[in-house]
Parts: sequence; C-alpha cells; structure tokens
Amino acid sequence: MANIWDEKYAADEYYYGTVANGFLMSQQHRLTSGMNCLAVADGEGRNGVWLAEQGLQVLSVDGSIKAQEKAKKLAQERAVVLDYEHIDLMAWDWPENKFDVVVGIFIQIFADEMRSQLFENIKRSLKPGGLLLLQGYTQRQLEYKTGGPSQIENLYTEAMLKTAFSDMEMLHFEEHDQVMNEGSGHHGMSALIDLVVKKK
Repeated sequence: MANIWDEKYAADEYYYGTVANGFLMSQQHRLTSGMNCLAVADGEGRNGVWLAEQGLQVLSVDGSIKAQEKAKKLAQERAVVLDYEHIDLMAWDWPENKFDVVVGIFIQIFADEMRSQLFENIKRSLKPGGLLLLQGYTQRQLEYKTGGPSQIENLYTEAMLKTAFSDMEMLHFEEHDQVMNEGSGHHGMSALIDLVVKKK
C-alpha cells in the first residue's frame, strides 16, 4: 500500500494542499497548547503542521515516505516541530492512554474488521477524557466522485460510526454536503460526516 501512496505523493505539488482541513480548524476551540496529539495517516502534513501551530505536541504517522518528506518540508517552512513515525497502521504497536487528541481526517484506508481494529486502537491510545476528531466521506460520495475511496465498504455511514463509538461521549456529529477545495485530491461537492467523541 505504501508504494501506491508514494506514487500519489511523488509530485512537487501537495496532493491535498497545504491548508488544514476545514472541519479540523472548526474544532480549534477544543484544543489547548501542550496537548499530546496523534495525527493518523497525516500524509503530507497539512493537518499535523496546523496542529503544531496551535501549540500541540504532534506525532504525525503515515505509511508513505514520500508524504513524510513533504510533511517535514512543510513544517520547516512554517517553523514548527513535529515528531514523525513511518508506520503500517495495522502493525504499529499503538501506545495506551497516551494522547489527549487523536485526529483522523479521511483515514478511510480500511473496511470491515480492519477498520474496526483501527478504531479500537485509536480508542485505546486516547487518555481518559481524550478527544477523537474524525472526518470522512459517506457512501453517497460515490455519486460525487470528488475524492476518497471508490470502494463503498471503505466509506462511513451514520449507523456505523454511532455503533463504533457507542462507548464514548458524543460531543459533535453531523452529516452534510459541502464543496471541498483541498488540493487536487479533494475538489468539489462532497458527502461528509464529522464526529467528535470523548473517551469516558
């Protein structure tokens, strides 16, 4: 899988742009300087860098070396420091009760059992009271075809997310359509779902 993403990120252009995701930025009021943050599948770093600019201690993880090279370049240009790990999300030894915040923006790499395992790993890595900020595409995204996976099983539904995070406190949940302009990777009207949950 890393090779596929290395090819996607090989160009000098930032595939998803260099501006942080809009939903993530809208949750700035939940973030405070010094929080320990995990940016999952952070790619070329637009979100991890923004989080570091808010004063968070960010660990940016991804499976693509090419993406992380660009993430480091972006961080240097924006004069922030992040920690990086090149990992396979399903093989990584996820730490327990470590992070105040986990950010998952369009991390729809897996389906079914692997996705369930990823969500469980995320929950385990959060401290009690820690927050998960998650945005992804719903299955209606296949009608728009403006970004995201082409496999319906990788896309979210309201019921799926409510079930997956039923053991956490729901702080924000919204399904909506919105025009996205995040580089060439996410461009045009999109079917989105936003989730903020807190570990009890």
